[in-house]
Amino acid sequence: MGHRITYLVDKGSNCDFARVLILDPAQALEKQIPDDVDLVHSHIPLTSPLSKPYLITLHGNSVDDQEFDINTTFISRNHAARHGSEVYVYNGLGLEEYGKPDLERKRDYLHFLGKAAWRVKNLKGAMDIARENGTPLRVLGGYRVNLKMGIRITLDRRVRFEGMVGGEHKNRLINGSRALLFPVLWEEPMGLAVVESLYFGCPVFATPYGALPEIVTPEFGFLSNKKSELVEALNHLDSYDRKKCHEYVCDNFASIHMARNFLPLYEKVLNGEKLNPRPPRLVESFPPKFLPWYSD
Repeated sequence: MGHRITYLVDKGSNCDFARVLILDPAQALEKQIPDDVDLVHSHIPLTSPLSKPYLITLHGNSVDDQEFDINTTFISRNHAARHGSEVYVYNGLGLEEYGKPDLERKRDYLHFLGKAAWRVKNLKGAMDIARENGTPLRVLGGYRVNLKMGIRITLDRRVRFEGMVGGEHKNRLINGSRALLFPVLWEEPMGLAVVESLYFGCPVFATPYGALPEIVTPEFGFLSNKKSELVEALNHLDSYDRKKCHEYVCDNFASIHMARNFLPLYEKVLNGEKLNPRPPRLVESFPPKFLPWYSD
């Protein structure tokens, strides 16, 4: 869009459209920001305000009574509201990285996409749904033998673990799936896995937590925290339009939409305005670690 971008990131990072500088954790951030930078957009929390105009995007969930910087933005309407804010910008996909999906190909499995080792992602719930529906499941983001959760070995031949996947391999796997199973047990901040799956024409069957109700409307999936209802909803999977799922993402969640939505926030802080009337903090302190899941 005509702006000059500089990334201050870990060693080994690269970008073909921006200047890349290596972040030194041992030095103060302020000293590492070039003089020609007009505005700083941080994706990590700042311990103190910067002298240059700045804003911060919070990507995850906070669990305590922490107070955030007054120029903090969030990644969904729900994510912002839970912190007493109205300032948010959805994450956007660089659609060129995903290629053009084949919406007509035959599909014969469901998929789970997320870090399977996190209990809040509820892989077990996804496996139970797939098993009762009688459809094979591909797990993108986990392994059959998991030593991080004690010792977990999943013995089910209809569940195939693909490991930690990315790039073209990940795209092909999602493009071969009928639907995403996403029964998370926390307030999902935004759900990038949801948007990626919809891009490939996969409707989403998930729990109604966090940002999911504002993203997964009835035209694009089904939400419930009851396994039996999700299993029943999958019986109507063919009623969803893959093309509409794909177009929904192209029209709302591309990186260009994210960029355009950030520009007014950049202008505000460049003009010396604060993004929030007061520092954001959780409206409900110390929320439950796991939200309800009814497995019967």
